[in-house]
Amino acid sequence: MKQMHIAECVRSNLQIYLCDLGSSEPDGMYDMLINVVEKPLLEVVMQHAEHNQSKAAQWLGLNRNTLRKKLIEHKLID
Repeated sequence: MKQMHIAECVRSNLQIYLCDLGSSEPDGMYDMLINVVEKPLLEVVMQHAEHNQSKAAQWLGLNRNTLRKKLIEHKLID
């Protein structure tokens, strides 16, 4: 199986999404895509950082408070 780069996966799936819409026009694609990508990114990074928010924030290039806000938004922490 050929491994695809993340950008290629996103590009391919966006093409499929737009084709599946048919004659309907998309709405809110930017927010939809960010939310779809952001949650698994946070899940994987938090797992690899052993749930250490400071370490995960550093890896992501985010302020720890910003990371915490995003984790709450995606219901990954209380």
